[in-house]
Amino acid sequence: MASIRHNTVSDHDEDPGEPPRGPDVREGRGDAVLDAAREVVLAVGVRRTTLTDVARRAGVSRMTVYRHWPDVRSLVADLMTREWVLVAGRFATEDPVPAAAGVVRALRGHPLWRKIVEVDPELLLPYLLDRRGSSHDAMLALVELGITRGQERGAVRPGDPVAMARAVLLTAQSFLISGPTMLDPVTEEELDAELTALLERYLTP
Repeated sequence: MASIRHNTVSDHDEDPGEPPRGPDVREGRGDAVLDAAREVVLAVGVRRTTLTDVARRAGVSRMTVYRHWPDVRSLVADLMTREWVLVAGRFATEDPVPAAAGVVRALRGHPLWRKIVEVDPELLLPYLLDRRGSSHDAMLALVELGITRGQERGAVRPGDPVAMARAVLLTAQSFLISGPTMLDPVTEEELDAELTALLERYLTP
């Protein structure tokens, strides 16, 4: 797997003792840096993104970014968590079945997801084969919430919401990631309908 470029502070970077300029990126204003990271990744992909480029676009010093994100990998991980959780937030307001199908459709067309899949797909491999990421954990919490609320209303069958959420996420993830390989002669809409049928039969009492 090709690694994301790890950027370190060189002798020509700012004095580490210099007070950071610009916003405090972790307390209420980190969106400025994450927004900048999103723009850079969409422009050049993850592997060609540097923290220097992100800092310049965000209008903050490089050291401000380095103090909170030691490398591009950690910054992009936080960016992905923010973006995917925004999409998956519908689990907090919708029943799990339409929420899951809607999340798959939304992520499939999400510009950041499409850029990573098209330019840096190998970056997804560790999260498919070796470990969960922070995005997974955040989305699992939302799915568990949706299942628990559905059980309370009688709309979801009894069972352990933790285990059930993992099954739902694994199913949705497979349709999202591998779905494009199954489109001939099936359409995306037909696959979405099958995903909905699968989850309805799995979750309905």
